[in-house]
Amino acid sequence: MTIHKLRLCILAFCVSLALLGPCACLADPVKVMMSGWFAPAYRELGPLFEDETGNTLVTVWGAAAGTALTAIPVRFARGEWADVLIVVSYALDDQIHAGNVVPGSKVDFARSPIGMVVREGAPKPDISSVDALRRTLLEAKSIVFPQNASGAYIANELFSRLGIEGRVKSKSRMVPADRVATVVANGDAQIGFQQVVELLPVKGVTVVGSLPAELQNYVVYSGGVATTAKNPAGAEALIRFLSSPDAAPAIMRSGLEPITAPQPQLPLPLQPPQQQQPQTPQQSN
Repeated sequence: MTIHKLRLCILAFCVSLALLGPCACLADPVKVMMSGWFAPAYRELGPLFEDETGNTLVTVWGAAAGTALTAIPVRFARGEWADVLIVVSYALDDQIHAGNVVPGSKVDFARSPIGMVVREGAPKPDISSVDALRRTLLEAKSIVFPQNASGAYIANELFSRLGIEGRVKSKSRMVPADRVATVVANGDAQIGFQQVVELLPVKGVTVVGSLPAELQNYVVYSGGVATTAKNPAGAEALIRFLSSPDAAPAIMRSGLEPITAPQPQLPLPLQPPQQQQPQTPQQSN
């Protein structure tokens, strides 16, 4: 290539950048640390956020609690940084209290309702009201629910509130959380209860619907700005986007219910974090 042609190529490139405007420049990445079932909605919404803002998302995953090396509390303890933390609401509160998330920056994105499934092709029972749910449970031949907080709510509170605890105990059982829909799909239980977002991806079952509102036990997913944020403006932009009405359709498709009520103002600009000595995470037994 001649010097003249090279100069023409460089000139053309510069003109292209000028026409594209500031979005053509690479923005600072936004590092997201997250856990939980907000992930399906986040995976759909992430590319939209990147297209609209020019930011690049970098995501690391880990359990919201525990002592595994990838667990979020352990990541923070050893000095790992993030711009945004997205986890269940109570776990975000724990990280606020631990000093890893900016107080006042918490924003709720969505809530996860408990729903019911039956085997694909089976009749869909009526659970649209408290009385209808009670009848369905009394008529069911077998009921399964997960070995987690949602399952404990069903076994210890829901049945009692419906006044049928003694009548359904013998035909109800807990199974591992990842087996609820599979047990129903295989015909080993007539109906199953679990968070809707966890039921939707499983083949061989039909999601009947969610529990009536007055009997629900929601899991809320929230986001906040990390105190170690290197791109606080990008962090705020992501949080606003995920809690905006524009994000609601993708959140609903994932099986969650969007929360788009007025949100608190995020405290920006943030002060640069003070350097801290990383702590050595404790190994689980």
